[in-house]
Amino acid sequence: MEQTLSIIKPDGVNQGLIGEVIKRFEAKGIRIAAMKMLQMTKKQAQGFYAVHRERPFFESLTDFMTSGPVVAMVLEGENVIEKNRSLMGATNYKEAEEGTIRRDFATDIEKNVVHGSDSPETAAFEISYFFNQFELVS
Repeated sequence: MEQTLSIIKPDGVNQGLIGEVIKRFEAKGIRIAAMKMLQMTKKQAQGFYAVHRERPFFESLTDFMTSGPVVAMVLEGENVIEKNRSLMGATNYKEAEEGTIRRDFATDIEKNVVHGSDSPETAAFEISYFFNQFELVS
């Protein structure tokens, strides 16, 4: 069973979209193996997004991700990385397909409601960043 990390970003939490996002996951047969709400510090956000440290959007991204609470989840299921990425839609919400989370709710390329791991290797790092083995319910 494949696992991935999903984050409902501060804009999604602020818009009251937690239930809507979870509903969309569950409607596609995706199981939630762990979930928590937290507010990242700047240092935590910088560690999580360290792969983007040299990119011009790093500071604005980490500022945004610390601007309010997020909901971090471990999703589980067959091909869950691909399913989640399909449900989220393209990073640029203007390019996302109709009916995707980002197309329906995003307001900006950064304020795009959700984050999802892009590969099994990334998922392993990202899951372990927020959850320990005792928090995962399989």
